[in-house]
Amino acid sequence: MIPAGFAGVENMLWLWMVAMIRPGAAFLAAPVFGANFVPVQLRLIIALAVGIPALSATNFTLPAEGLASIEGFMLIAGEVVAGLALGFAVQIGFSAAMVAGELIGNAMGLSFAAMIDPASGQQNPVLGQFLSIVATLLFVAVNGHLALAATIVESYRAMPPGNAWMGGDTVNGLVLFGGVLFSAGLSIALPVAFAIIIVQLVMAMLARSAPQMNLFAVGFPAAVLAGIILLAIAAPVIGEGILAAIDLGLEQSRRIAAGG
Repeated sequence: MIPAGFAGVENMLWLWMVAMIRPGAAFLAAPVFGANFVPVQLRLIIALAVGIPALSATNFTLPAEGLASIEGFMLIAGEVVAGLALGFAVQIGFSAAMVAGELIGNAMGLSFAAMIDPASGQQNPVLGQFLSIVATLLFVAVNGHLALAATIVESYRAMPPGNAWMGGDTVNGLVLFGGVLFSAGLSIALPVAFAIIIVQLVMAMLARSAPQMNLFAVGFPAAVLAGIILLAIAAPVIGEGILAAIDLGLEQSRRIAAGG
């Protein structure tokens, strides 16, 4: 016989599980939270801390047949899709820094230099990894992690559990927003990459005028040196571009949370 004080513990645990689904899916797809170096236990605790007050603000009740039913399965699927969309929108804006780093690295001739990314566990170009670290610091500095948590909480108003399926316009807007990843990355890399290309054109003209000159021995160090100097000069502009891309990702996540 279950003691009277523990009669509602099972329902409470099911509610906690439902509360963790959407924030947990969002943090899995979002930057910083979804990194490999973030322990799963910590991610679950944060998801529970965000999801419980958000779920308590709604009039949610568990399906009559429980979560192990068709209605419960659709509820869980809707929560997962909504959470992944919220986090993925922010990830798109955040990843513009990685794209910019790859473009600059290709222009400098450093595309073959790679290192392990602690966030994804994959090999990424050195400059892409460097700008990704800068984007992480800027994301935390502007309280992007708090803005994402607030967006997740706000999403429960427009998309309550059980009715969290996104409309066609919302999905189409998220798909079209994927183009921002490339346009923002190109905008961030343009000042440095364009100047390095001009340096390479100059070296190509020198190679044509002096064929005996070893272009690789002279041009590669010149491109790398020019790239380092230009990165130092354009650091404020690059930082502003990364912040703008992160803001676009957070804004798109807010649109999804508002159901638009």
